[in-house]
Amino acid sequence: MRFLHLDSIWVQGAMRIKKPEKLELEYVQRMMAWMLWRDTRELTQGQAVQLGLGAGALTRFCRKQLKMKTTAVELNPTVISACRHWFHLPDDDDRFRVLNEDAGEWVADAANWGTAQVLNVDLYDHEAAAPVLDDEAFYANCHRVLADGGLMTVNLFGRSASFARSAARIAKVFGSDQVWHLSPTREGNTIVVAGRGVTVPEREVLEQRAANIEARHELPASKWLKLVRPLPMNVIQQIREQA
Repeated sequence: MRFLHLDSIWVQGAMRIKKPEKLELEYVQRMMAWMLWRDTRELTQGQAVQLGLGAGALTRFCRKQLKMKTTAVELNPTVISACRHWFHLPDDDDRFRVLNEDAGEWVADAANWGTAQVLNVDLYDHEAAAPVLDDEAFYANCHRVLADGGLMTVNLFGRSASFARSAARIAKVFGSDQVWHLSPTREGNTIVVAGRGVTVPEREVLEQRAANIEARHELPASKWLKLVRPLPMNVIQQIREQA
């Protein structure tokens, strides 16, 4: 295993050297939970965007395993360099690119609106204390980046972060009926899934999708399905208070 640290004790990413496309960290696997909400026949269509490169795990997976058009946006050039040298990140081509840009500015650019079917948001500094971008304006631009039926996953973790506050901001933009979360990992990572006009299928369909994801991509999707929750009442209350 190879781990990425940004001048701190916090693990910012990991890769199994002999299996670089395999998702190793549990919370990173759960960042792919959007696959449950997407029709199996359309699973690999469109563009996947990662805000925050980390060790490139999601980027490699979407490009190699799902064969999606993939874009990663990373502010720190050292992270990009490390991924190129140590984490098997390939060179850019016509279906893959890594942008050394500010994620907030990228989602605010109207040229990028409506271009992503999948948006993975994992934005932390070297201290991993709280999300770097976490306000309502940022999530509103994330919503604009998604095409109709698109899905966003957000890693909410940090010693100073408030899940309820962040989830309420997301739900205020996306609508409370378009936001779900998975129970926290042992390390405290809570993954939020938010959709733009997504219809939730029947339980039987979700179970079939989970089985397909496990068979084709070796991800614990049946476990995800058991962990998915609607927004808790304290989050709903915060939304009402903000209205």
